[in-house]
Amino acid sequence: MSDIEKIKQLRESTGAGFKDCNAALKEAYGDLNKAVEILRVKGISKASKKMSRVAKEGVVAITGDKSKTSIIEVNCETDFVAKNENFVSFVKELSLLNNECSSDKEKLKKLKMNNNESVEENLVSMIAKIGEKITIGRTKTINQQNSKNFIYQHSTVKDNLSKLAVVVSLETKEDSEKLDLFGKQLTMHIAAMNPIALNSENISKEILDKEAELIAEELKNTGKPDDIVKKISIGKINKFKEESSLISQAWVMEPKKKVKDVMSELSLSDLKINEFYRIKIGE
Repeated sequence: MSDIEKIKQLRESTGAGFKDCNAALKEAYGDLNKAVEILRVKGISKASKKMSRVAKEGVVAITGDKSKTSIIEVNCETDFVAKNENFVSFVKELSLLNNECSSDKEKLKKLKMNNNESVEENLVSMIAKIGEKITIGRTKTINQQNSKNFIYQHSTVKDNLSKLAVVVSLETKEDSEKLDLFGKQLTMHIAAMNPIALNSENISKEILDKEAELIAEELKNTGKPDDIVKKISIGKINKFKEESSLISQAWVMEPKKKVKDVMSELSLSDLKINEFYRIKIGE
C-alpha cells in the first residue's frame, strides 16, 4: 500500500486532517495501527487545550415517549458546527443513550456508542476532528407515574434537535383532545415566558435574595422615606414572584388570564402540573 493510500485510509478511519495523518504515519514508520494510536493521543491533547474556550452554541435534543422523556444540551463554539453532519449524528445518538440512563451524566459518559467506544471517547474524538470545544450541558429526564409528557421545540436544526426545547409533565386520569391542546399550548407558554418555578414557594431563596438586592439598589437614591421604600420593595418582590411562577403567569395565548385560570376552565378536577424543564442555547 502506498503512502497516499495509507493517508487516505487513516483519514477515513479517524477523521483527522491530511497533515496530521501524514505526520502520524511518519512517526509510526508507516504502521497504520500505531498511527491511529498516535492520532488518538494527539486528539486527547488537542481536546484538553480546547476545553478552556467558551462553548455557547449547540443544540438541545429531546428523546422518549409520553411517559418518559429526556432532554439534553450539547454545546459547541459556533453555530456552523451545531449544524455539522457529524455533530448532529453524535448528538442524536447521545440523546437516545441519555434517555436510556435517565440523564445520569456519569453513567452516560461510560456508555458505549454504535462504534463500540464510550461517549467520553467519542467526545474527545469529535473535539479533535471538528476543532472546537464540545461539552455535554444540562440534562433532565421526566418520568412520572400516571402522567403524560408534552414537548415543544423551537428553531429546529434537524429532527429532534433544536435551539430551544421544553418538556412538561401533566397528571390526570383523563386523556382527551382538550388535554392534548392544553399540554401543547403550555409547552409553548413555557418556551416564551421562561418561568423560574412551578409556583412562588419553589423559587429558591438565593434567587429571591438577589432580586431583593437589585430592587434595593434601584430604590437607594430615590429620596423616599424608608417605610415607603420598604412597601415598594415588598410590592416589587411579590410582582417578581408572580411573573416568575408558572401557575401565576399571564397566559401567553390570552394575557388577561393566568395559567391557573386556564387550568380551572378545563374542568379537570385532578389536573396537576408535576414538573417542567426548559433549555435554551445561550442562556
